[in-house]
Amino acid sequence: MTTGTPPPTAPRRSHARTFVPLCVAAWLVLEIWLLTLVADVAGGLTVLALLVGGAVLGGVVIKRAGRRAFRSLTETLQQQQTGEGPAAGVGSPGTGTGSKGNGFLMLGGLLLMLPGLISDVAGMVLLVPPVRSMLGRYAERSVESRMRAAAPGSLGDAFQQARIHRPDGKVVQGEVIRQDGTPPRSYEDEGPRPPLTP
Repeated sequence: MTTGTPPPTAPRRSHARTFVPLCVAAWLVLEIWLLTLVADVAGGLTVLALLVGGAVLGGVVIKRAGRRAFRSLTETLQQQQTGEGPAAGVGSPGTGTGSKGNGFLMLGGLLLMLPGLISDVAGMVLLVPPVRSMLGRYAERSVESRMRAAAPGSLGDAFQQARIHRPDGKVVQGEVIRQDGTPPRSYEDEGPRPPLTP
């Protein structure tokens, strides 16, 4: 017996799920090939020294970035408790000294700790402050554009709504019930609402 409904189709596999494993496999093959090439030219002890040095430097970088992130978090919490505004230079955009630069600094340290020459070069590039600030600005613009384009009810919409509410983070959920019997206003056609002010 047949019905008019089409059979369910399998969900399409995303491009990222297809290409990411291929890229990782190509990266591993290239890393192994470069390590054997350098070992043939400079010797196995040189390759071992490069790998150990990269791991030690990566550990130092991650430890330093973690301390900076913890210090920045502590200062932010202290400022919120005392009611002061943000201190000058702490976490300000483009400086690379706040929490924005710490993520890329930790990523650079992690890439240095991974065994391989390509990951070491990428990690060293991320240690350069102008590169980190440029990547931070690009990531911030990308996240903001995706949040603006987010559909209602999605995770990006939830982040956008969280940014709109009061700075102290207090949000009171509720429903307005009118006693006079008039229907409630619909805000869907009016566009985005202005942020609440304390």
